[in-house]
Amino acid sequence: MSAAPAGRAFPPHTVTYLEMTERPGGPGPAPEGVELVRSEGAPAWWFLALYDAVGSAYHWHGMHAEPAAEIEAWIRHERAELWVPMARGWPQGFVLLDGSEPPAAEIAYFGLVPEAVGRGWGRWFLGWAVDRAWSLPGTERVTVNTCTLDHPRALPNYLAAGFTVLRREDRPGGTDPC
Repeated sequence: MSAAPAGRAFPPHTVTYLEMTERPGGPGPAPEGVELVRSEGAPAWWFLALYDAVGSAYHWHGMHAEPAAEIEAWIRHERAELWVPMARGWPQGFVLLDGSEPPAAEIAYFGLVPEAVGRGWGRWFLGWAVDRAWSLPGTERVTVNTCTLDHPRALPNYLAAGFTVLRREDRPGGTDPC
């Protein structure tokens, strides 16, 4: 997914690749009224609905170019987990954990819907996601990436959670952001 979908041009941006090599302390308790639900065997449209709800403001469009069968194979992989924090009957965000290449576990996608941002849930949910990624069998490090088109607090939150920067990559406009 290196090219922008038809009709969509992305501005130049910088991707930051991060890793964590030691498991931090566990997350605190979930915010009141929030329940984490694992989406097992989810169809591609469910993943794309979450992807759009979280990422449309941040130029997340590249997954729409992928065939539904490929998305489903990825999110249904035995070492992948799709988790959704639910509150008041609707999704507040999602995390897709990908442990298909041990000893690394990747936080492939992570975020909250705009209506959930600013409630203090992001730090808790990220802590939970990191802890869950470390729980995948054989995990010796956890990785994530973000870019300058993501929410402005994304990189500071990853650093505060214990990730360290591996490298940065400048990308020209028009290429898929992160």
